[in-house]
Amino acid sequence: MNVATGGRAGTGSGVDRRGMAGLSFGHLFTDLNQGAVAALIPFLIAERGISLTAAGALVLAATLSSSVVQPLFGIFSDRRSLSVLMPLGLLLGGVGIALVGVAPNYTTIFLCIVLSGIGVAAFHPEGARFANYVSDGRGRARGMSYFSVGGNAGFALGPALTTPLVLAFGLPGTLFLVVPAALMAAVLFAELPRLSTFRPEKASRSASPGVAKPGVVPGRWFPFVRMVTVVVIRSFVYFGLVAFVASYYVQNLGTSAAFGNTALTVMLASGAVGTLALGGVADRFGRRTVLAGTMLVAAPLIYAFTLSGPVFGAVLLGLVGACLIGTFGVTVVMGQEYLPHRIGLAAGISLGLSIGIGGVGATSLGAFADAFGLENMILLLAVLPVLGFLLTLTLPKKV
Repeated sequence: MNVATGGRAGTGSGVDRRGMAGLSFGHLFTDLNQGAVAALIPFLIAERGISLTAAGALVLAATLSSSVVQPLFGIFSDRRSLSVLMPLGLLLGGVGIALVGVAPNYTTIFLCIVLSGIGVAAFHPEGARFANYVSDGRGRARGMSYFSVGGNAGFALGPALTTPLVLAFGLPGTLFLVVPAALMAAVLFAELPRLSTFRPEKASRSASPGVAKPGVVPGRWFPFVRMVTVVVIRSFVYFGLVAFVASYYVQNLGTSAAFGNTALTVMLASGAVGTLALGGVADRFGRRTVLAGTMLVAAPLIYAFTLSGPVFGAVLLGLVGACLIGTFGVTVVMGQEYLPHRIGLAAGISLGLSIGIGGVGATSLGAFADAFGLENMILLLAVLPVLGFLLTLTLPKKV
């Protein structure tokens, strides 16, 4: 990558540590706002009297506004890279979620959540773009794993920070959520001049993204579409487990809801560990190899979970989480390598749209569970990674 020489520090692993730290923490405080939505739902039901259907609409609004519109920001940033979208998106996400607690009615709450989601969507394509820039070819998957684990941690931190604030101050306690967003946005604003030194020269100029240039590798759309399909399959499995694991523990294993949530936490935490580990493995052994391997291993692990008790089931869920969540960063890098001139769009689709579609698909999985039972729904989830594995085998071994 032809990067301007701007003081690339700490690149023994192929990743600029200072630049990646800013991007990863920015990702953390951005996705914290997404995690806060789920934590606010029971308080909004209890204190504002909204129905379960209305609560579900808020979750759907957060998912759609934060993920499905990401490709639009990706297209925009490919035409004119605007690093300022990172701090502005982070700040907008924090302001939107902070205003939810003081919004006077349901319509205003809905609009505040959409506003926050748009901010989240604005951050991700540019954030993933610069995560690519501050990582060289030797450590690009590792770098993207650092970026991705920030988002994983932020999503988990959202409820942990929001719940005590609302318990202490009531719903207006959400106003405090603007503080971490504003502080981290200020840090990113201060870091923009340095981060901009990593931008390749050709990305510093406006370009016609559809026009191939001499010496430039054209986009490989067919492999990209197949890879995105694998990501959608992975997202169906991931969101299916996130949505229904706790209920499975209560209804099928006879445990408390708290035990089920603990098992879910194990899965999510293991996913963060897997994200860090698999990035380096992908740099060494290849992106496709790691993606195919995790899809192949996830299927029997999920099946074994249906045969296990509560404790061993939690262990298996941890391994499943490492497989499913651990390749989030890997697939973003694959998408950017398939579309080297549209890395903002590639990130917006692979990190936003495809994952968002998987989240929306959780509704269909719930209907399947209502009709055929939770255990059969989990068995269905065990089949889907096999389809993902077979599709991954059709991807080129090298970009």
